[in-house]
Amino acid sequence: MPSANVDILVWLTIIGAALVTYSLRVGGLLLAGRLPKTGRFKRFMDALPGTILLSLIVPAAIGAGPIGWVATFFTGLCSLKTGNVFLSMVVGILIVAAGRWIGV
Repeated sequence: MPSANVDILVWLTIIGAALVTYSLRVGGLLLAGRLPKTGRFKRFMDALPGTILLSLIVPAAIGAGPIGWVATFFTGLCSLKTGNVFLSMVVGILIVAAGRWIGV
């Protein structure tokens, strides 16, 4: 394939991805005003950030092994007790770093 065709394909792909991303953002903003503000849908939307967070944390904790489970537990505990997200992240990072340092 000649270089010029590849360049055009790359640019078309980038522009297409940008258009899709932009349309999703604009669509979300336009749709948000029409969504129900009460009832089951509101409860679902209120719970969604937590479920997304769990879907990211649980596989990582399982993949990290026992030290990941311990770090996840103490990070959650710290977050519940202090309400400080930054401190909770530091606790988790320190536990994982200490575990890796001692070879767990």
